[in-house]
Amino acid sequence: MIPGLIPLLVFILADEIWGMKVGLAVAVTIGLAEMLVTWVREKKLDRFVFLDTLLLIFLSSLSYLFENEIFFKVKPAMIDLVLVAVIALSLFSRIDPLGSMSQRYLSGMKMNENQKDLFRKNLWVMFWIVLIHTFLVLWTAFFMSKEFWAFVSSFLLFIMMGAYLGFELIRQKIKARNIPTYQDAEEWLPMVDEQGRILGKALRSYCHNGSKTLHPVVHMHLLDRNQSIFLQKRADDKLVQPGKWDTAVGGHLAYGENIEDSLKREAMEEIGLQGFEAIPALNYRWDSEMESELVYSFVTFSGKPSAHGSSEIADGKFWKFSEVDRNLGKGIFTPNFEHEYRLLKKAGILQNKH
Repeated sequence: MIPGLIPLLVFILADEIWGMKVGLAVAVTIGLAEMLVTWVREKKLDRFVFLDTLLLIFLSSLSYLFENEIFFKVKPAMIDLVLVAVIALSLFSRIDPLGSMSQRYLSGMKMNENQKDLFRKNLWVMFWIVLIHTFLVLWTAFFMSKEFWAFVSSFLLFIMMGAYLGFELIRQKIKARNIPTYQDAEEWLPMVDEQGRILGKALRSYCHNGSKTLHPVVHMHLLDRNQSIFLQKRADDKLVQPGKWDTAVGGHLAYGENIEDSLKREAMEEIGLQGFEAIPALNYRWDSEMESELVYSFVTFSGKPSAHGSSEIADGKFWKFSEVDRNLGKGIFTPNFEHEYRLLKKAGILQNKH
């Protein structure tokens, strides 16, 4: 977006010295020069610079013909509206122009499900920031001084984005400090390699502080005979993914505990499930910002779940597979569940014919 600022600032300076017509001519010249430099350096047309320059020429021509600089002043708002439309496409449709554009700058890096969830959250905030900025640009163009319009059109958007990013940085640091650090209040977790061999033990807070210490967890999906899956809704005060729907049973193996005992304990503690037959489904590694887990996933068709009695669960219910499919990627489920659900479908485990 930086190239779009230079013609605006040049116009303000030239307009003060030589008047509106010269200011517009200089701004258009700068815009064309930027497009030419981009073409020479990258050997291709930068669409944003091209659009910015095209609008600059068109609106400057209108301002020159009608001797009214208001046409030029609304250009930043029109660029904003284009950006709002692109964000809206990424948020509300299957077309994802921003996701495609990101691959150009991430050099082929792929985001995991947790990162995609965070990306969508930031897109929502960006959508509203740019939309508010659009209205501010239009308001200052019609009702405020040229200098105030220049500030709003050029720097205010970056200040608003910077304020949001600063707020998020402080919030994340405060959130990280709330992770328990007292050894006497914590449990020890086994440290393992990707084959599940125990390498040692570590405190739960150490495993969750971004150290990426691989540790084992158990998951169990409760299915019924009607193409449905039971999900639990995480409590709103949970540190990780609060208020989202998640796998029926999930928890860490304590140090010295085997998978079978851990699964029985977690099933009882979380959804009051007893006397079930657990069928092995998947083993895989899951990496998020906070931790790295070696997941042992199971499915069961037996037992009566309950969402009551656990302070960590706000609710629980059966979802049709078709309901889950319709709501994937909308921030309703945890990224880990969505990832595992897709793995189960790909493996044919959720195509239950029993």
